[in-house]
Amino acid sequence: MVEPAGEVGSWERQAVPRRPLWVEEPASRRRMPDPVRTAAVRAVLVMSLTIILAMVAFLTALAGSWLSFPMVLSGVASTVVATWAVLDVWVTRQVWNQRNGVVSEPSSSARQLRRERRRARREARAAQRAAARIGRRGADRRLSRA
Repeated sequence: MVEPAGEVGSWERQAVPRRPLWVEEPASRRRMPDPVRTAAVRAVLVMSLTIILAMVAFLTALAGSWLSFPMVLSGVASTVVATWAVLDVWVTRQVWNQRNGVVSEPSSSARQLRRERRRARREARAAQRAAARIGRRGADRRLSRA
């Protein structure tokens, strides 16, 4: 295909809007705290190892291998450990929430308590300012009469 004389390289001059490969979106959920995430990773690793052991125990039992009995025993033990790891995630999450406060949601009681404390502090500061103002006003009058 031969292009007309004035049209050579016309496709280069056109600005083609480039679309980004991906669009960053804000996360819908907050990131897990570090101790909870560590416990969750540990639990996933233990669970995957438990599933592998169970599969090996099943296959050795089908094959009639002498390894079947030790694998079944290790599968039972790893099931106990996996249960412990999952409970560890739950307990770590509860402890973290207890030590670092509850996430403020409209239904959270922590938000209401903070609001009440803030209101009480504001009223106490206003009362202190009013008392100081009254005290100053009385001192000003005494100085002006002297």
